[in-house]
Amino acid sequence: MAASHVSISFLILTLTLISITAVSAKISAVIVFGDSSVDSGNNNVISTLLKSNFKPYGRDFFGGKPTGRFSNGRIPPDFISEAYGLRPFVPAYLDSTYNISDFATGVCFASAGTGYDNATSDVLSVIPLWKEIEYYKEYQQKLRVHLGDRKANQIISDALYLISIGTNDFLENYYLLPKRRSEYDEDQYQDFLVGIAHEFVKTLYKLGARKISVGGLPPMGCLPLERTTAVLRGEGDGCIESYNKVAMSFNSKLGGLVSNLKKELSGVQMVFSNPYFIVMQMVKKPSIYGFETVSVACCSTGLFEMSYLCDELNPFTCSDANKFIFWDSFHPTDKTNRIITDHLLKRVLNKIS
Repeated sequence: MAASHVSISFLILTLTLISITAVSAKISAVIVFGDSSVDSGNNNVISTLLKSNFKPYGRDFFGGKPTGRFSNGRIPPDFISEAYGLRPFVPAYLDSTYNISDFATGVCFASAGTGYDNATSDVLSVIPLWKEIEYYKEYQQKLRVHLGDRKANQIISDALYLISIGTNDFLENYYLLPKRRSEYDEDQYQDFLVGIAHEFVKTLYKLGARKISVGGLPPMGCLPLERTTAVLRGEGDGCIESYNKVAMSFNSKLGGLVSNLKKELSGVQMVFSNPYFIVMQMVKKPSIYGFETVSVACCSTGLFEMSYLCDELNPFTCSDANKFIFWDSFHPTDKTNRIITDHLLKRVLNKIS
């Protein structure tokens, strides 16, 4: 009886932790900018090696469809959209199966592999952040034609704007290639990126955005790919703490930017959505959330595979992704994304009305 009671209690705790909090704020649409953490399929239609529109990606998405999301299921904007009573996923702007009527309640301009720094998007030939803004301007024009100026402007001002970007600037650019390291030390590069973030948010504001979430970095030194790299360098199999320190430092600077912009931009509602500590808690205490595996991912060996290295021909992919924090060597599982999102809804996004 005692063992049964413990099992039932643990199940209830787990279900509570992964449920999504419904939010009653007036949000007309969810509009997304950023990288693979929030890309719902824009990379499908551009010439890049960084794609995920094939199985086993998406095997736990609606209909088991590989949409181009770097997950076995949904990503945070999908859960956020659902929490606000909108559709349970946010479509990609470049996905031709959707049109402006679909995008009126949510649209994603993000591109996997991109960064604040234009040089980051060049690494894997993906959509730079400035181009995401150009697509957004195009979207506004289409929305006004579709709904008229008054209704379109209302959607634009009442939408929640999600920005999630920055990890690639460090892991795929600064630490990997010599150019930026020759120009900036780590602290200077962070300031360089924050300066771009500042101008990006101001541009969104000038285009009508009033409800904005700026996302921070996860503990990027704990990603399976980085842990594998550390092992190959003979540095042990733990998280790369120097990378995590940079993530925390950059998050602190982004938090300061948000505070300053709230004073600078009249009528704006802005929050800093920091995933660092909830992800680190999962990494340190996985069993609390029902996870069994931390250091490797579900797909293939889980050590270094993502994109085309994680495909349905590989026989090693796990049978139950809910036991894993990471789906591929760089990206969280559907369950992890759900937990992160619920945490941010309860702690941060609920401040936006």
